[in-house]
Amino acid sequence: MKRRSAPVAQPTILLVDDEKEIIDLLEIYLKNEGYRLLRASNGIEALSVLQKEDVDLIVLDIMMPKMDGIEACLKIREQKHMPIIMLSAKSQDMDKILGLSTGADDYVAKPFNPLELIARIKSQLRRYTRLNVQRPNKEHELEIDELTINTATHEVKLDGRDIKLTPREFAILELLARHRGTVWSIEKIYETVWKEAYFDSDNTVMVHIRKIREKIEDNPRKPKFIKTVWGVGYKVE
Repeated sequence: MKRRSAPVAQPTILLVDDEKEIIDLLEIYLKNEGYRLLRASNGIEALSVLQKEDVDLIVLDIMMPKMDGIEACLKIREQKHMPIIMLSAKSQDMDKILGLSTGADDYVAKPFNPLELIARIKSQLRRYTRLNVQRPNKEHELEIDELTINTATHEVKLDGRDIKLTPREFAILELLARHRGTVWSIEKIYETVWKEAYFDSDNTVMVHIRKIREKIEDNPRKPKFIKTVWGVGYKVE
């Protein structure tokens, strides 16, 4: 008797939008593709769902009551790394840049073709699955090219060589590495790492960034890892 193979678990997608008509429409298309769906009508509900459910991808509207998509995306990225596709009725370049700078992986302007969104969902899931195939012993490691950051042991290695960072230097590097692609202002870095109010005249963050670059960059004047976004802040790409 031929043995049946175990069914392949379908990805779970969280749809977050306060427009019920859009959720209902997307639900039809996504269920036809065999996806498991969860729903939320604002950022607060989305965060609650993520505490209880394993989610593989989030479709997240920007303009919502109680907590909008930008704030929700920032909070999600503090702990989760699944793909996020932002939806917005705004199509200006700055709105797109803002959405992507908060940690989103893709951006779709309303009104949109549901088939295009499905294609983007499939593309993001393929990419996410490929990048996260069986890494059981590296759950505490953040890798950026030849730079490895172990968040459990607070060790940093560059091409296998140990890099000695102070606790504050490590905290800044970990913060930027955990939120790759997100631009962090000097004020936000200071308040997150030092956990106290920032003063405009304080150059503490810039001094620490310079010291980190001196330790991990081949050429601190042309940094590869920690990039300066002029007039905004710093990011790790």
